[in-house]
Amino acid sequence: MSDDGAKRATVYFEPELHRAIRLKAAHTHRSISEIVNDAVRLALREDEEDLAAFDDRVAEPTMSYEALLKDLKAHGKL
Repeated sequence: MSDDGAKRATVYFEPELHRAIRLKAAHTHRSISEIVNDAVRLALREDEEDLAAFDDRVAEPTMSYEALLKDLKAHGKL
């Protein structure tokens, strides 16, 4: 990874995850930093998509858990 303004952070991985990341890095000829950055980008992109979905559904009516159970029972689903 080039020093293009990148910031350093200390991250503690579970031993199994660290081994898996090291093996993936070696197998793909990429650095651990590249793999972790890509994973974080993907997670943030998914969060962005989830938030957009919430925004799209904000006008939908809500139903309480109790009402959901009553509705399921009324329709023979419980």
